[in-house]
Amino acid sequence: MARDKELKKRWDEVVKKLSSKFADGETLDLDGIIYLIGVQELGQLHRKFKKDEKLNLMHIAICRLLEPYGYYEFDCFDEQGWPHYTIKEALPNLKAGEQSVLMKDAIVNYFLEAEFIN
Repeated sequence: MARDKELKKRWDEVVKKLSSKFADGETLDLDGIIYLIGVQELGQLHRKFKKDEKLNLMHIAICRLLEPYGYYEFDCFDEQGWPHYTIKEALPNLKAGEQSVLMKDAIVNYFLEAEFIN
């Protein structure tokens, strides 16, 4: 139970800090934060992305976020600088709420590692 409270506290901190920086007063949702992580991981911060590229950015973020859990492994960067990952282990079948908790935990860990939050 204490772990759940700590995750919620840290998640709220991530949402608050990112929303104030990137969302003009709106509150970012999980997908918005995943998208921002994808942009960060690609490293092409100041460009516009097409719809299919936005989906690819979210895929990059998910791979990067789940890499420490053993589901993905970084493979290489392509000629345009996009990172590619290989699947190491299939994701377990999770209910929507469980998926959300896994992603929030992964995002919190990502921002702890980056020292964006404490």
